[in-house]
Amino acid sequence: MISMESFPPLMFAGLIFVMLIGFPVAFSLAALGLACGVFAVSQGWFPPEFMGALPQNVFGILSNDLLLAIPFFTLMGALLEKCGLAEDMLDSMGQLFGPIRGGLGYSVIIVGFILGAITGTVAGQVIAMAMISLPVMMRYGYNMRYATGVLAASGTITQLVPPSLVLVVLADQLGKSVGDMYKGAWGPSILQVLIFALYTFVLSRLKPEHVPGVPKEARTLQGWALWKKCLRGIIPSAVLIFAVLGSMGGLPGINTAVATPTEAGAMGAMGAFVLAALHRRLNWPLIKGTMMGTMRITAMVVFILIGSRTFSLVFQGVEGGRWIEHMLSNLPGGQVGFLLVVNLFIFFLAFFLDFFEIAFIILPLLGPVAEKMGIDLVWFGVMLCVNMQTSFMHPPFGFALFYLRGISDTLFKNGSLPKKVESSDIYMGAIPWVLMQLVLVAVVIFVPETVTAFLDKEKAVDLNKAAEMLQDMGGQHDGQAAKPGMSSDDAAKLFAPDAPASAAASAPAEEDPMEAVKRSMQQDASKK
Repeated sequence: MISMESFPPLMFAGLIFVMLIGFPVAFSLAALGLACGVFAVSQGWFPPEFMGALPQNVFGILSNDLLLAIPFFTLMGALLEKCGLAEDMLDSMGQLFGPIRGGLGYSVIIVGFILGAITGTVAGQVIAMAMISLPVMMRYGYNMRYATGVLAASGTITQLVPPSLVLVVLADQLGKSVGDMYKGAWGPSILQVLIFALYTFVLSRLKPEHVPGVPKEARTLQGWALWKKCLRGIIPSAVLIFAVLGSMGGLPGINTAVATPTEAGAMGAMGAFVLAALHRRLNWPLIKGTMMGTMRITAMVVFILIGSRTFSLVFQGVEGGRWIEHMLSNLPGGQVGFLLVVNLFIFFLAFFLDFFEIAFIILPLLGPVAEKMGIDLVWFGVMLCVNMQTSFMHPPFGFALFYLRGISDTLFKNGSLPKKVESSDIYMGAIPWVLMQLVLVAVVIFVPETVTAFLDKEKAVDLNKAAEMLQDMGGQHDGQAAKPGMSSDDAAKLFAPDAPASAAASAPAEEDPMEAVKRSMQQDASKK
């Protein structure tokens, strides 16, 4: 006989199973949730009316205005990906840095960072950069494993660099501001670029034959003409990104948002149309292709949300949240032990799952536990984002490696590459870059200031001062004598930056909404 206490582990095991069998996870997850819900009702663990709350629950999730930012940012990235911006920047940056040892590697890393801020799609970024840079790298004798590794790794930077779509989803699931999530991601983003560049620099000193410089006579542009081409690609892109991020408070030092994430995404999409027109690439096939791609991604997100919400409702109904909290909060090592276990779990789960699936299915289970353990949720979300970007790089399942494999075969068949790129070179070339990404995860875990240093400092509220003020105001209202010096102007003191944060701990704990729903339904059933 299955008890209610043993059912959450069985549901979690079923969750892992249905995510790995290969069937579309949105539908298999919804089916698992409904089947478990029917079983739970048959066992009397909660009344049938509990499942009746599902349609309203799903409608409430899909009514979230923040989700409208997803199609806008997706459309912006798809337009900029196809308007020739990557080709122009790679060509100009390659000529600018090419003559120094490792110069083509530096250009790929820098352009990957810039494109990551404006496109947001790993597939398009890897393919675009490989089409331009891989033939040039092979022509001038770059080590094959370094060339494939830097191209794949630089394509995955897009998952972390604001305004990343991943960060929008993480902010929504963790209940945090998108602007704060963007601010927190700047530190790890820049640190990752520096780690990649440092590896290239060290390799150019230890094994200069692996990353030779390009002969200066190979340049087709010199002087101001070369700088002009570089700036023509960088400046419009930078203006668009800073306008989008600045308007929603997503840049360090900007504390006021003048636009919501949805409005900022709409502005970014409009700016992408303008940039595509400036590059003379704006035509109906381009618009149709980007609209279709945006529609597919948005539909996928919506169905994953519905499936995950169905499962989550039943899982919380059988006390699954408490089981997860009890299991993870009792790990040895406190916060550090929790973060290490969670990151290892996400790392291996990312072998098989897309970041959307992890964010919508796994994160709602982990977020409440992290919050109760006193972990800053912005730090937690950025940390998982750094971790999840490795999902595109782990051999042999990384999607970035598949994209690189496909485009290299195409380039070889049409004669752009002098020899075939072996799968072993792609997989072995990815390993150093995955290790560097894991080093970044460790840095973010043990040095949280890499994230929190860019965030606005929260102002704590002193509840003791608030209580005293309310008593005095009540005394004044009743005609009693108030304390000397106490007036309504003292309200500003409640939000002083140096107010003791410990006072917040005295506030009564709010009841879990899921528990309230269950209790209400059980009371109604007992009355009948």
